Amino acid sequence: MNRIPRICVTMFFLMITMSAFGQADKPGSKDYPGVSRMPSYYIYGYDESAFDSFSFPVAQNGKQTQQQVEGRLIKIQYIQKNNATPTSTLQVVRNYQNATRAAGGQVMGETSGDSGSWRNTTLRLAKGDKELWIFIEARADHHDLTIIEKQGMQQEVAISADALGRGLSASGSVAIYGINFDTGKSDVKPESDATLAEIAKLLKQAPALRVFIVGHTDMVGDPAANVRLSQARAQSVVNSLVTKYGIVGSRLTPFGGGPYAPIASNRTEDGRAKNRRVELVETATK
Repeated sequence: MNRIPRICVTMFFLMITMSAFGQADKPGSKDYPGVSRMPSYYIYGYDESAFDSFSFPVAQNGKQTQQQVEGRLIKIQYIQKNNATPTSTLQVVRNYQNATRAAGGQVMGETSGDSGSWRNTTLRLAKGDKELWIFIEARADHHDLTIIEKQGMQQEVAISADALGRGLSASGSVAIYGINFDTGKSDVKPESDATLAEIAKLLKQAPALRVFIVGHTDMVGDPAANVRLSQARAQSVVNSLVTKYGIVGSRLTPFGGGPYAPIASNRTEDGRAKNRRVELVETATK
């Protein structure tokens, strides 16, 4: 006679235990240091990448644009616990915005849906020696944080003059990923010196070699602006090879290809990263 109540009680506590476990943070996940979570939320999704890129929506002069930022990427997905007092999307976004301003950061943009059903914001702030970009997507009972620690990619594959020469001999062109620029800028960054030195070594080993220095971008943003940016970057590479390494300028022709010669799909972050490159193209010889 008492077996059924005991079974019911056991099942009740089992359900409570399973529910509590389901609302715990995902194993291996964590809040980003110094960026606290909203009360009564737990982490249900978490991912990290040592180097990636993300296009952040920003507002400039009243116009919505995209700012692509590269660096270490952290994606944190929060969901509200059962029976917690609901929070609005505005409440979530304003909390993060106010905390960012209090830390000396900036609100770079905000968009929202009808009746506040969804709300997004882009934030930027300095934390130690890092520049952080944060995109927050707030929905009824959950919100996602996409964080980029802005930095240049650390070149892990050695580029040698011999390898560049073999690439040119085999196909007439070779893609180079060891020449870095800040997002939206054309100045060659100092960490590019090792790669530039190998290009210069190749040119000195083959005095008759003449090349196009071709800049390429992904398809984020205005195509015409990307063409201009890629041309300016190609010219910066030429200038560096001439002034730093003594290469005769007439052997180098800068060209901006912009987004018009992709080697991977622009639908993914990985594909866009492959499309952002400098290329050496051997000029025709008689």
